[in-house]
Amino acid sequence: MEAITQFITDHWRYLLFLVAYIVIGVPAAIHAMLTPRDVRSSIAWVGLIWLTPLLGALLYMIFGVNRIQRTAERLRDDAPLPQPPKLPTYTHDEAIWQIHETGHSHLATLERLVRRLTRRPLHAGNRIEPLSGGDEAYPAMIAAIDAAEKSVALATYIFDNDEAGQQFVAALKRARDRGVEVRVLVDAVGARYSWPTIVSVLKREGIPVAKFLASISPTMIRFFNLRNHRKILVVDGQVGFTGGMNIRASCLSSYEDQRTEPVEPIEKTKRLLVRRTEDLHFRIAGPAVADLQNAFAIDWAFTTDELLQGPLWFPAPEHAGDSLARGITDGPDGDLDHLRLTFMGALSCARHSVRIVTPYFLPEAPMIDALNVCAMRGVEVDVVLPSKSNLFFVDWAMMATVQPLLVRGVRIWLTPPPFDHTKLMIVDDAWCCFGSTNWDPRSLRLNFEFNVECYDREAASLLGQFAQERINAASLLTQEQLQTRRLWRKVRDAAMRLFLPFL
Repeated sequence: MEAITQFITDHWRYLLFLVAYIVIGVPAAIHAMLTPRDVRSSIAWVGLIWLTPLLGALLYMIFGVNRIQRTAERLRDDAPLPQPPKLPTYTHDEAIWQIHETGHSHLATLERLVRRLTRRPLHAGNRIEPLSGGDEAYPAMIAAIDAAEKSVALATYIFDNDEAGQQFVAALKRARDRGVEVRVLVDAVGARYSWPTIVSVLKREGIPVAKFLASISPTMIRFFNLRNHRKILVVDGQVGFTGGMNIRASCLSSYEDQRTEPVEPIEKTKRLLVRRTEDLHFRIAGPAVADLQNAFAIDWAFTTDELLQGPLWFPAPEHAGDSLARGITDGPDGDLDHLRLTFMGALSCARHSVRIVTPYFLPEAPMIDALNVCAMRGVEVDVVLPSKSNLFFVDWAMMATVQPLLVRGVRIWLTPPPFDHTKLMIVDDAWCCFGSTNWDPRSLRLNFEFNVECYDREAASLLGQFAQERINAASLLTQEQLQTRRLWRKVRDAAMRLFLPFL
């Protein structure tokens, strides 16, 4: 007994460390094994926890535990939810019949998937109109605000205090002065892209405005990934606008663009500033506008506790066209993976062609597999990307990500400047999906996004032509170009790819 006591006395520091190692390390390792994730990631975390005592467990608690979804769900659970009226719409069987009537019966399984994901019906009687760039989209949006009689709801990620932003402020003020109910929601991070922020201007003009997840506390860093990336404008509950376009002067063709020389991203090392941005936005009329309004109302209630309900915000829908459409909300809360699974479902349904236009392309392993399987089935898969985005580190990571796709026959096209910010997916020239979502982990897992899916051969064909025009002006990225890069570039790109979950 004395020997044991003496041993404990002589080695108490080591024993204390061992106890702490077991008490902290075992629960951390068990959590890493039980948490659903890629098995290789679980093995790496368990190995780190056991091979680097205490430090590994600490690193796992900081970086390995997904608090984003839990935080988002808790925040959403505490917020009031508006109750929009039930709108007359197609039943499931009627929607399937309508899809069969278009000659694309294979897309009926996609409709079933998205219905189960979103728990929303497919709306008939919509009109979808693409608007190219700020030159088309901004005047149409401002004209709609000027024609508003009852309500205007505007949500955006970036709302700059510049030439374009001031035009919207003036239109919103005119609407408010006419007695129209106006609500503006700007993401707290996106509002900081210009100074002084547009929020202060809107407040000075007496326009009701709120910032999504605003905080000046040191803990704001935990909300860095919980951003509202949605772009929604709804006027009188009847006309909506959505897509990928922010409100800023760089979306106008008149904006100064000093990038005139051709850029070859594989060879050139000079990084030039992307000044002007091309984008595609959409005007929507018909019952699907209620999905845009509902997404805005939920975000507004979460931010301000004010419920937007009743015919002022949700009037009876009016038939406006022949498109079948549905809004899809996505975010790190209860809507997690809605768009990721929608994209994968669309890839599995495709028979002839898939065209994807996106400014940022960092697909994770399951998405890469889905794209490869689609291409290997004989489907033409084209991914259209900017040759230089506005985020050079994303370009680096992208170059290290696309190699497995090129091997399996996916075609990657790089468009010349100006920077193309369009977000679009078209399948078989019969189904399309557009909105705020990029093909990267931040959009598909961390941000609050909004897209619209549309079953309409005419609309999908029109957007397919848009994508083809981009392809005609682009250069094809080849395996040889990737393989012949200098070693230091390959290392740089591969190193940046390690940060993929955070990009």
